Amino acid sequence: MSVRTTPPFRADHVGSLIRPQHLIEAREKAAKGEITQEQLLAIQRPAIQEIVKRQEDIGLQVVTDGEYNRKSWQTDFLLKIRNVAWVPSKLRVKFHSAVGVREHSPPSMAVVGKLGRPEPIFVDDFKYLASVAKAKPKVTLPSPTILHFRGGRDAIDGAAYPDLAEFYSDLAGIYRAELGHLAESGCRYAQIDEVNFAYLCDPALRAEVVNLGEDPATLPKTYARLLNDCVADLPKDMTVCMHLCRGNFAGSWVAEGGYDPVAELLFNEINVNGYFLEYDSARAGGFEPLRFLPKGKIAVLGLVTTKNSNLETRDQIRRRIDEAAKFCDIEQLALSPQCGFSSGIGGEAMTVEREFEKLRLVIEVAREVWGTA
Repeated sequence: MSVRTTPPFRADHVGSLIRPQHLIEAREKAAKGEITQEQLLAIQRPAIQEIVKRQEDIGLQVVTDGEYNRKSWQTDFLLKIRNVAWVPSKLRVKFHSAVGVREHSPPSMAVVGKLGRPEPIFVDDFKYLASVAKAKPKVTLPSPTILHFRGGRDAIDGAAYPDLAEFYSDLAGIYRAELGHLAESGCRYAQIDEVNFAYLCDPALRAEVVNLGEDPATLPKTYARLLNDCVADLPKDMTVCMHLCRGNFAGSWVAEGGYDPVAELLFNEINVNGYFLEYDSARAGGFEPLRFLPKGKIAVLGLVTTKNSNLETRDQIRRRIDEAAKFCDIEQLALSPQCGFSSGIGGEAMTVEREFEKLRLVIEVAREVWGTA
């Protein structure tokens, strides 16, 4: 098997890691104004340095800051865009877990005026990560599609954007500027967390999209154009991947359904290098959609769950990799957990020790299958 010297690596991970309690408490104090942002950074940065070293010590070729720089995988970035504001959610979803079903309205934001990027958003955070990392540092960003998907046209100010094409253009420009600034700062590995393509595979959520006045059949093409505009003009040696999951919080999930409705477009019409695909349960469907994966792109199989503490076996994972390899070249496959371990503060599904057992398992299986992690 060939050795991968560029990301995504044979053993990779989605990004977020369980935050230490003292960092959670510090972030809560900062939110209440009890400590300054400088005092928060003085607590946050050593925690990041420690979690980076721990990732490197187990043999990962990629490291993240664990998303310790934010409260949530999405809002800390999106709310820093000018004229993005909190609004009551119109999208109703059901979170499913081992203990039952809970109806929930996910955090929703509206565009209340012309979009802008007053300043770099995660660039300083990346610079710090890069300064303490020996392995390849990866930055994760929430997908721009979130600003449209959860509210539809009604979530976009009609006076500022009478034509949605201008909204999409401005939004893509903000992401291009951020990714370009990250590239200038040395970033060569970025990940866009794109849950909405997976949500559009679920018949119940497709019905919710219709209720918002949108067409779930044409929305993937609109979003593909947006994402391509976001990643245009990046350095040729910069890897950009997409992560798809069906909701993840405290071991619960939102959507179900295989990738079949979006697979051909997803793999062939979006200009990214790889895809982190949730595949830890039957909810994600079979591996047949991988037949659309073109040469030169990598599918990172999320076969190790972050939704519970049960530890998978090597044999279980290897059998599933063999199944996936029936539909694409095994050289186009890699392995990771199915999602981050902590998409927001609170509600973790396992201990930190089990989190790292799962990451070590990913590395060990990758070495067995491909000869390298």
